[in-house]
Amino acid sequence: MRPNWLGAYALLYLLFLYAPILLLPLFAFNDATIVAFPLRGFTTQWFGEMWENATLRRALGNSLIIAGSSAVLSTCLGIFAARASTRFRFPAKGGIMGAIMLPLVLPEIIVAMSLLVVLLSIGVTLSIVTVIVGHTLICMPYAITVLTTAFASLDPAFEEAAQDLGESKWGAFRLVILPLVMPGIISALLISFTVSLDEFIIAFFLAGNQPTLPTYIFSQLRFPASIPMIMALGTVLVLLSIVMLTIAEYFRRRGAARTGQNDRGFL
Repeated sequence: MRPNWLGAYALLYLLFLYAPILLLPLFAFNDATIVAFPLRGFTTQWFGEMWENATLRRALGNSLIIAGSSAVLSTCLGIFAARASTRFRFPAKGGIMGAIMLPLVLPEIIVAMSLLVVLLSIGVTLSIVTVIVGHTLICMPYAITVLTTAFASLDPAFEEAAQDLGESKWGAFRLVILPLVMPGIISALLISFTVSLDEFIIAFFLAGNQPTLPTYIFSQLRFPASIPMIMALGTVLVLLSIVMLTIAEYFRRRGAARTGQNDRGFL
């Protein structure tokens, strides 16, 4: 029997990708200010310092506001785009959808610099609002990808039957279509929230003097004494991201089962 080289390669790749993440909790609970082996002992001191840091709490609050607003805006706009692309035909449909999805493949630093130049040229002051605008632009392709799959899996006969029974187009959409794609909407919300919460480059360029969680973490990497606290914060963020993506995948699979869609997910 030939050795499974592909399986070995996949295992090595996953180890290379996730081994640094697995080290985060080790050093987060390590009773030493130097991130190095051997470990000295177990402590929860760094989590306590993380919670007591006022600047960190402010950055976390800003990031939660930005992530929540960006998730809602990108999902609402994604509903319109996904609905239009799957239900209607219109001129230059492919080009328009391609332009909307372009931020998914463009380097984020190019998008950030372009937004910075445009916003400053029209006199907009950099703040949390400008970061929300940038994150909405970045998160929309992710939301559209999830929602397009949800809308495309629906049988148009559902909506037509509702209209035949006396419902208006809006009523059929609200009472029939939206409940069927609700798992996809929740999944798009959670994925957009996670992407926005972890995004650094757009926030670095557009936040002004308002710190976000990623920019705060970047600023603290210059101080060795702050590294253990950052490790504790990273552990919390990794766990939060895993929980959010797991919930999003659960709702995506629930929607796939409801509409009879092939179950090919993110996880």
